[in-house]
Amino acid sequence: MRQLTREELAIDPVDASKILLGSVLESHSPEGIVRVRLVEVEAYRGGDDPASHCYRGRTARNDVMFGPAGHLYVYFVYGMHFCANIVSLTDGVPGAVLLRAGEVVDGLELARTRRPTARKDAELAKGPARLTGVLGIDRAQNGVDLTDPDSPIRIYEGEPVGEIYSGPRVGVAVAMDVPWRFWVDSPAVSVYRRGGKRSRQLS
Repeated sequence: MRQLTREELAIDPVDASKILLGSVLESHSPEGIVRVRLVEVEAYRGGDDPASHCYRGRTARNDVMFGPAGHLYVYFVYGMHFCANIVSLTDGVPGAVLLRAGEVVDGLELARTRRPTARKDAELAKGPARLTGVLGIDRAQNGVDLTDPDSPIRIYEGEPVGEIYSGPRVGVAVAMDVPWRFWVDSPAVSVYRRGGKRSRQLS
């Protein structure tokens, strides 16, 4: 597999989302290697995207999202789960792609150990928290460079995916109708849940 480069990811997150669909995220740990083929993602920008963590400016929490591209932005949500994003755009301009769901393509036994409540393999990484769980990603991996050949977590080019679908992002409190969630035909795609407040239109 060919590892994706920083230059390929330093683009608008909407365009980066389509590149990342079908790509393979590989995680190394003392327990072994798990590889996940990405089948669902969501794009987030910065100052023009009220659903983005960077909408109100740079903070210690969202600093990684300001670049450079190709790094992993990990955050804790609901006091329970970790979510992972791949940073896009250029250094100093915030943008990232949330990794929503994937298919485990290698390290299946380790993935099952990490997600023992999954009823079937398609559910192992079905949702952003499940995806980080099977890959062993937590706050310690925040800022990891996915384009570095020696990184414990790497992103590789995948096979062509065919048709790409798009729709509203999941569970956001604002800009709910912006169609920046992208997915391919797969049983691992997560369940859509609409957010709460009135949407704001984005270009």
